[in-house]
Amino acid sequence: MFSWSGKKTLITGAGGFIGSHLGERLFQLGANVRVFVRYTSRSDDGFIKYFSEDLRNNIDIVYGDIRELETVVKAMEGVDIIFNLAALVGIPYSYIHPQEVIETNTIGTMNIVMAARDAGIEKLVQTSTSEVYGTARYVPINEEHPKQPQSPYSASKIAADAIALSFYNSFDLPVAVIRPFNTYGPRQSDRAVIPSIISQVLTKDKLILGNTTPTRDFTYVTDTVEGFIKIAESSETTGKEINIGTGKEISIEDLIKKIIFLVGRDVTVERDKKRIRPAQSEVERLCADNAKALNIVGWSPKVSLTEGLNKTIDFIKNNPDFYNPEKYRV
Repeated sequence: MFSWSGKKTLITGAGGFIGSHLGERLFQLGANVRVFVRYTSRSDDGFIKYFSEDLRNNIDIVYGDIRELETVVKAMEGVDIIFNLAALVGIPYSYIHPQEVIETNTIGTMNIVMAARDAGIEKLVQTSTSEVYGTARYVPINEEHPKQPQSPYSASKIAADAIALSFYNSFDLPVAVIRPFNTYGPRQSDRAVIPSIISQVLTKDKLILGNTTPTRDFTYVTDTVEGFIKIAESSETTGKEINIGTGKEISIEDLIKKIIFLVGRDVTVERDKKRIRPAQSEVERLCADNAKALNIVGWSPKVSLTEGLNKTIDFIKNNPDFYNPEKYRV
């Protein structure tokens, strides 16, 4: 029986949305949590600064950049299990700064796996994204679906996953690739579609968005975190790519209608051309086949879209300073 008690864990990207929730969950399970946070001159710890006092007093914070191998090596000293979530995740940002995105997501991952190989760690969970699949050629999308690099971001993650798995094949590095579909929930930046919609609907009479026809498979953050936990715990996941998604899709147009209903305000919707992806880069449809996660580790989603949206709406209502509905974030 797997026990997290006393396990030494490292989370890269721990100051971010999913990483901060994962840090809290690992601490609840009894793990020793070390977090790797990208250094800034503002000493910005991201969401770590909102952790409970007990958690803040019991985590080890390492500052640096995963693009710098020496720092990664030091951060990994004495670690049993690594969760690599560090990444630049903005797709529009990858159009503007493809080199930075590739250096962080791809070269950064190479540094992680090189250091992990030499450190002799027990397990590395590499974070992928459903964006690697591109527009669905069939649904639901299983792990054998072709990879389609429709943006520099998705290309950087396709390469990162391949590098991680190559170290499993070449050096027996115990790697598992978790592939979350669109995770949402409290703390997510309004760079993402759900908090962008909610923050605007709560405060404005006009909702400004890009393309509303694509469909997405939205997974609440606590379900995604449990996917990370279960994949890390199981030896059966080593060397495998595993989808974490609900298996249900909803169009952005229908998502808007649902959020407007839950918030209880009437707003008009306006499309903004600068928010629309280039035609060949738009991912029109994503819907997960999660059978592998269910069969190997017993994972299935627990939080419905309605319940998750209500929790997210409550968080945004109570934390308006986190959001700027007047600004388009890339």
